[in-house]
Amino acid sequence: MEAKEQFLDFVKSLQNEICAALEAADGKARFVEDKWQRPEGGGGISRVIADGNVFEKGGVNISAVHGALPAPMQQSFGVPESDFFACGISLVIHPVNPFVPTVHANWRYFELYNKQGQKLDSWYGGGSDLTPYYIFEEDGKHFHTTLKNAMDVFDKGYYPKFKVQCDTYFVNTHRNNETRGIGGVFYDYLRPKDEVHGQELFTFQEAVGKSFLPAYLPIVECRKDIPYTERETNWQEIRRGRYVEFNLIHDRGTLFGLKTNGRTESILMSLPPRAQWKYDYHPEPGSKEAELLEYLKPRDWV
Repeated sequence: MEAKEQFLDFVKSLQNEICAALEAADGKARFVEDKWQRPEGGGGISRVIADGNVFEKGGVNISAVHGALPAPMQQSFGVPESDFFACGISLVIHPVNPFVPTVHANWRYFELYNKQGQKLDSWYGGGSDLTPYYIFEEDGKHFHTTLKNAMDVFDKGYYPKFKVQCDTYFVNTHRNNETRGIGGVFYDYLRPKDEVHGQELFTFQEAVGKSFLPAYLPIVECRKDIPYTERETNWQEIRRGRYVEFNLIHDRGTLFGLKTNGRTESILMSLPPRAQWKYDYHPEPGSKEAELLEYLKPRDWV
């Protein structure tokens, strides 16, 4: 089986697994499925959950698209006219309860071809990161430790390297370099050296993808029933505004999707249903809200 077929089978299976587990955790809402086709080639399956007991909005999307590489991406990659294949799974979950963190994850595979159909390059990428509204140190330790344990099986250097890349990537540079959340791991351009190494990288992607549920669901179960008031919801919406800013200004996946005529509804699925932008807002010193801001910078969690 070719690498792209193997990876597509994997993301289809992982989408089913994650959606079933999130539905069980919510106990009310169900994912609505939307299959779509890209006119230039390929398509995907978007699954969206909304208005649940636990999850206010979320999406778990897969896609496999191909065709001519758009001019902006040719310039970005530094290549002449080329064709591409891109396959991946991307998810964002926005909870109801402000004490449950938002989570994002994606795993992807990319191939680049010349106009004669010869494969010129290929790589894997992905990662997962946590965006809490209130800090529980044990949650950060659990999330990071679970990701580290999954990666350590393959290379003990992966987690520290990819954690730094996550801390560097998910940053609102226009907000005094404030990180989007408390990080996780992020990696890109993991290129297979040969077929054996390619299979090793696929197995790595598979293991990290399967670590998502044990990293996130125990946190959900622990926090979803904590009582909260309008104050906590208000803070949640203010922080969601910063999440929106990152996704629309800095996120490469969002920009790639929009520049390649991707499906807008699926791409912007990552945005929360409600957010606020208050002018020059600062939380009360010494409050739990202010405490969060002290954690929005790189730190060791394991």
